[in-house]
Amino acid sequence: MKDQFVFGQVRRVCPSCGYIHFRDPKVAAVIFIREDDHVLLVKRSLPPEQGKWALPAGYVNAGEDPAQAAIRETEEETGLKVEIVGLRDVVFNPPRPGYLFLGATIAIIYEARVIGGKLCAQDDVDDVDWFTHDNLPEIAFASTTKAIYHWLAEE
Repeated sequence: MKDQFVFGQVRRVCPSCGYIHFRDPKVAAVIFIREDDHVLLVKRSLPPEQGKWALPAGYVNAGEDPAQAAIRETEEETGLKVEIVGLRDVVFNPPRPGYLFLGATIAIIYEARVIGGKLCAQDDVDDVDWFTHDNLPEIAFASTTKAIYHWLAEE
């Protein structure tokens, strides 16, 4: 594979067969859970944005329904079982400086309610907690920032 300017961008192209690699955005499934005046956030244990807080989320696997991915990721990260009650937003997260190889993501943000489980940090998070609008921690990702901004506007 070699870099070549194709369709307005530099893309990886196979010189022998002409295959063009399109680095399409990854799809992330995100869960927004609020109870009373609190929102549930997880503290990231891995880069990018390690140590910052975000909504429970993860990439959608090949062939997986995004809503099911959001439910799965929430249980993997927080121990909570949730039921989706609606779609809140779809947000474009541009590539992060220093992580351009990861490319962009499209975050599908679902609203959910807790139906079971026990809250505890699991999988790739260091902590999980409920926050009010006046004690929010350092936030990771444009999708989380936008979801919180909309939540505050609703209050």
